[in-house]
Amino acid sequence: MPTSFNQSVIEEFRANDGKVGGPFEGGDLLLLTTTGARSGAEHTVPLGYVRVGGLLLVIGSAAGAPRHPAWYHNLLAHPLVRVELGTEEFEAIAVPAEGTRRDRLFEQVAAVEPGYADYQAHTTRLLPVVVLERPGIEPGEGPGEITTFADKFLEVHTWLRAQLRHVAAEVDAHFAARADRTGPDGPPAAPGLGLQIRQHCLAFCQSLEFHHTGEDAHVFPALASRHPHLAAALDRLRDEHRTVARLQGELVALLADIGEADPLRFRTELNRMARELTAHLDYEEESLIPVLAGIPFPPAPPAHAGAATATG
Repeated sequence: MPTSFNQSVIEEFRANDGKVGGPFEGGDLLLLTTTGARSGAEHTVPLGYVRVGGLLLVIGSAAGAPRHPAWYHNLLAHPLVRVELGTEEFEAIAVPAEGTRRDRLFEQVAAVEPGYADYQAHTTRLLPVVVLERPGIEPGEGPGEITTFADKFLEVHTWLRAQLRHVAAEVDAHFAARADRTGPDGPPAAPGLGLQIRQHCLAFCQSLEFHHTGEDAHVFPALASRHPHLAAALDRLRDEHRTVARLQGELVALLADIGEADPLRFRTELNRMARELTAHLDYEEESLIPVLAGIPFPPAPPAHAGAATATG
């Protein structure tokens, strides 16, 4: 089967530290890997990017086609994406801009790359402007240097807690904007925050699900075989994983109704869920960190059976 044009660009990009020739030569290009909205499979596409005020942006132009590109539908379902930029590779949260923020960013993008304005002129759909946010941990948070599985464990938990705080802060901003409305003809509540809150919530849930799947499939069985005294704690954590999966669904449903929700009742419910999720993370750390602290990270590669065999 012949190699597709996109695949040939991807291969050239990876073979030449992010540099490609042909129609993309000299342009700003990255590789974006998304998770299929229906298939769950990974899909990688080469995309032009623009930097505006420190933000890394990609545009769902599809060359002015009448429909959004498939990668845009994928990131709406699964906001955690992988970005390859030059020789660098990192995880990002894909957050489409909305309302006046989208319009302002698009104007700045078009000033740098006028071709996007041409694409917009050839279609009735509004071209999505997607911010690729590189989620990080605040200075002083987390374990610092990662040398053991305990450090890696704490790094993931610190990121998850930060995302919960991020969602809570955006919810507060949403309700503050609603309170500032001047009347029935005033501006819509918190323009541009609805999708942003949703994406961060889904990113949290996606990351937590991945974390728990890895624990259930690999970490817990390994710990159970080497540390039988942890059996009761591991059983409790497996049960809690099912409870957390239910909470994730409730959290997504709660945030979907934020536009019409009563602020006090909404915050009360959000805080309850956050407390339950945080208590689960706390118990995991209390139960597992002492054991994981003795396991180096990254793990050493397996020794080859014939490595010590002498040759004559």
